[in-house]
Amino acid sequence: MKDASWDDLQLFFHVATGGGLSAAAARTGLSAPTIGRRMLALERVTGRSLFSRGPTGYLLAKDGQELLDRVRRMQDAAQAISDWRGEVLMLPIVSTAADSWTLRFIADHLAGVWTPKDSFRMCYKTCDASVDFTYREAHIAIRHSRPDSGNVAIRRSVKVAHAAYQAADFAQTNCNWISLGTDTAITPADKWTFEQPDYWITSWTNTPHMLFYLIRGGAGRGVLPCFIGDQERKLVRAGPVIDDLTYEMWIVAHDDERQRPEVRIVIDRLAALFADHEYLFAGQRPQGSARGFEIS
Repeated sequence: MKDASWDDLQLFFHVATGGGLSAAAARTGLSAPTIGRRMLALERVTGRSLFSRGPTGYLLAKDGQELLDRVRRMQDAAQAISDWRGEVLMLPIVSTAADSWTLRFIADHLAGVWTPKDSFRMCYKTCDASVDFTYREAHIAIRHSRPDSGNVAIRRSVKVAHAAYQAADFAQTNCNWISLGTDTAITPADKWTFEQPDYWITSWTNTPHMLFYLIRGGAGRGVLPCFIGDQERKLVRAGPVIDDLTYEMWIVAHDDERQRPEVRIVIDRLAALFADHEYLFAGQRPQGSARGFEIS
């Protein structure tokens, strides 16, 4: 039986329940001779006589009836899998847009936002620029500033601080810096390093995550959000919080979309997640845990 294909077994089902080749041909669109050849091949594969062939059609033999019972059970199992898959595809989606760093934080704390038991799906969009709610680019957006227009609902969240970081084994006398390229830098934090007139930038990249890895790898100092840099044990601060780069985070949703239960759930969970890590976002370490030193 291991070589019998599911297609042939389904074709057998049509012949067995339809009483012959003509009925199976009408159901499947295949010709009667083709179906007859495939039933003969199925009998050879199974090593069983499945039909009693006569003038009145194809009658099931004993082995054919046993096979039909098994095929029906297989069809029930296949339908259950199809229904199970369909349930997932029918679940509503909550699309959340945020900058690369914030999405990384959400991914690292995903259980606080979504679990496989939730009755909705999630879409995570990296968006360092503003989100256009008019065209539903996302249902929820994490913004660096308070929106001043649009049909949106807003919720103030935490303050986000930035500092310069370097690898823990980076030489204090080394003056190399790393930056995002001028063609990809969007936020004030992205631009801060190359706007300093006396900083020696020896490496740059076009993605925030590569910036992180270059800093951690020892290529130079660079600016990171404190909620990213302070959680990495291989990094130390290379200076104090850069006050000019601190901003307030806002959770924004289209006013119509926020009425959806699943959107409200995600908004509440995001707000709670950020609030639970308020000191981390603000760059405030517990007393006695400070690491790093001033820029030389």
